[in-house]
Amino acid sequence: MRSKRKLGLEKEKDHIKLAVDLILLLEQNNISPNTALKAIEIVKKDFEKKMEENFNS
Repeated sequence: MRSKRKLGLEKEKDHIKLAVDLILLLEQNNISPNTALKAIEIVKKDFEKKMEENFNS
């Protein structure tokens, strides 16, 4: 995987660096866009639920 320094990301915010890492991971593993988007939707719902639980506790 390319280093964040080579990509010019060392000063970027964490969510940008994470997004780039996820894109590289999906592309390097030849994950189809359809499969990736379905999985990302599941992850999004899971993290939204966790945020809601933390907000209500």
